[in-house]
Amino acid sequence: MKIIITGSLGNVAQPLAKHLVSEGHHITVISSNESKKAEIEKLGARAAIGSIADPEFLIRTFEGADAVFLMTPPNMGKENIVEHTINAGKNYAEAVKRTGIKKAVMLSSVGAGSAVENGQIKGLHHIEKLYREVETAAFVFLRAGYFYVNFFNDIPLIKNAGILGANYPGNTEIPLVHPKDIAKAAAAELLENSEGHTIKYIVSDFRPASDFAQVFGNAIEKPGLPWVEFKDDEALNGMLQAGVPDEMAELYTEMGRGLRTGIVQKDFIEHGALVKGSTRLEDFSEEFAEVFNS
Repeated sequence: MKIIITGSLGNVAQPLAKHLVSEGHHITVISSNESKKAEIEKLGARAAIGSIADPEFLIRTFEGADAVFLMTPPNMGKENIVEHTINAGKNYAEAVKRTGIKKAVMLSSVGAGSAVENGQIKGLHHIEKLYREVETAAFVFLRAGYFYVNFFNDIPLIKNAGILGANYPGNTEIPLVHPKDIAKAAAAELLENSEGHTIKYIVSDFRPASDFAQVFGNAIEKPGLPWVEFKDDEALNGMLQAGVPDEMAELYTEMGRGLRTGIVQKDFIEHGALVKGSTRLEDFSEEFAEVFNS
């Protein structure tokens, strides 16, 4: 099959490209970074260098493909982040319609069922709605949990303050996922015949936040590492002091509030979704300890 992968060589796109190339498929990886071209080609894939903000580039790149993996970058600038995310989705939708691609897998998120109180995830909520209007292709909305690799951002907090925390209590259950599990699920969906518009979940573990501190603490030889619930303004100010741009810090604070109230997890729980990924929190803790100690 001829398959297009968006997301450059990110946490999901790179293992997805490797997997599909190893199975003999013709893979094109889209990247906005010219310096990634050689690395993409080294994987055995074709590099398409251009901007997802350019609809004509996407149309040229999508032409003749059998399927496409669609994801929007996690960082869509410092301002108007949700708007820019939605606009990228509009460009993808137009390219799928104009080129007649029959199968698309979208990397969405747990929490995309809500338009409010989910931070940057609300952009994915609106993109799912856009894709439902595309009747010429079968779409799978692959709603992923919270990426394990995001915990690497908490390493300075642990090292400097001796705590782990967020603006939700330790008994808040969080759906988690490893990017490699997403790549495996996405590969299967891209190759599967399907019709219409389908929501599927990819989650590797579903754990209370207090387990994060316990499991990571044991892995880095800091047993008893406490989980601390921050107030919303404390979480916001902490991110701002760490250099997170204002709007992104506000969106992350909102997402934490949505996790605290259960809005973000609501669609995952109500659909009775299963934990299908193979990487449990304890498995990832080995990766976390390696990065922490490096």
